[in-house]
Amino acid sequence: MRLSIERKPVKVYPDPKRVIARFFFNGEERAKEVIKRVLELKEKDVFNLISPLLQEYSKRHRNITKILARNCKKVKPYIEELGLDYETLDKYQRLLLGSYFTHEYSIESAAFFNPSIVEDPDQSDLVEGEKRVIISFRAVGEGHISSVVFRRALIDKDNNITVIPAGNYIDEAEVIRNAVYNKKLFLKKAMDSQIDTSILDEVGVQLEDKFDYAVLRRIITDSKNLEQDDLKKLELDKVLWLSDTYHEISFSRDTDISDRVIFPISEFERKGIEDARFVKFIKDDGKVIYYATYTAFDGALIMPKLLQTTDFYDFKVSPLHGIGAANKNLALFPRKINGRYAMMSRIDGWNNYLMYSDRITVWDNPIKLQQPQFPWEFIQIGNCGSPIETPDGWLIITHGVGPMRKYCLGASLLDLNDPSIEIGRLEDPLVVPNNDEREGYVPNVLYSCGSIIHNGELIIPYGLSDYCSSFATVKIDLLLAKLKEAGPTKES
Repeated sequence: MRLSIERKPVKVYPDPKRVIARFFFNGEERAKEVIKRVLELKEKDVFNLISPLLQEYSKRHRNITKILARNCKKVKPYIEELGLDYETLDKYQRLLLGSYFTHEYSIESAAFFNPSIVEDPDQSDLVEGEKRVIISFRAVGEGHISSVVFRRALIDKDNNITVIPAGNYIDEAEVIRNAVYNKKLFLKKAMDSQIDTSILDEVGVQLEDKFDYAVLRRIITDSKNLEQDDLKKLELDKVLWLSDTYHEISFSRDTDISDRVIFPISEFERKGIEDARFVKFIKDDGKVIYYATYTAFDGALIMPKLLQTTDFYDFKVSPLHGIGAANKNLALFPRKINGRYAMMSRIDGWNNYLMYSDRITVWDNPIKLQQPQFPWEFIQIGNCGSPIETPDGWLIITHGVGPMRKYCLGASLLDLNDPSIEIGRLEDPLVVPNNDEREGYVPNVLYSCGSIIHNGELIIPYGLSDYCSSFATVKIDLLLAKLKEAGPTKES
């Protein structure tokens, strides 16, 4: 018999009006033709074209002139190839040129789903029983490109949830490429990304054991200048694209959290950043850091990656390495266990695994933890976010896929000191799609990327058929009692 859950009367919907202004490029030949035509315009015509554009789009973007100027600078090489001097262009010419190389992208136009929830670092000015939280979502726009966006919410003493309305603007972060790369790990990740090994050998002999972006870029540029083969030039570009997967991003301090979007940066994630699982991690010294695992997708290959932040303004981004980081569904435990980091994964696509590491970015030796056991999860089982620590054990919200590819949510309880020991697992789903939740971008799917316990209840944010998101709650004492009563599955 299934436990009783409460669905909250709160839904968070995609908003097609939330747009970012991105660089638009339609090929070198067309770019040069556009540049030539714009720079042939008279000064008066340039002003008459750019002035109404600035008036119109300044209402839609926080700093449209900065965006247009930045995008103009990106085509500086093509301006100079035409024999023109970029430095002599006046500000209106630069802004108008930038407008031809800019387009708006609606980040939420298709879907808004797969949320995770963590405690907000700012818990000031609350009354007893309240908690301020940050919810991350997977937003999907044109071309099925996924990004990570945020909302702030307030949970009151009765666990009523108020999601704070989003702001009027959206900002991408400034990208800072200041990583120092480990040669061995970098080349291994390059091989996993199927970059030509002969190219890797050629680049590798020129690298020190530790190197930075500037060194790598110089080596790649020099090699491309000597290379005649276009396919090999592409492989050299891929090495540089891979380096872009290690970076830091920083948002302006005058942005609300709902203004911030983490959009694909590297070519290795150009098709999307999927299913971020945020967790509030307690370090050995008691300090707090927020981590998130996510999947980068380039249209063919996936690359598990790690975000880390303390304030949700500045983020460090790096790929995850090792056999255990070979697929989707990685979820980090919220503290070390017996002195080591611990992670859940699903390396084969349909079973849950457990692994430990001394380094948070390197994961090997995964151990099978759970496999599909009940009809509603026969196709696959996976986690729905990081484990939650309770006095009775690690609470794992799982997802299972059954007949008609229906996704349901389940729950398991693992031993605190040895999570490879399953204390209990629900035989029946905890949450199943009802008639109001089964229609959407992908029908019959309920999915979550992280839950939280507050005021005696487990609060589960979840995506409804990959279209919008809502919340369900269940009494934590009843859930834990049910799990202990159920006991481990027969394969445990």
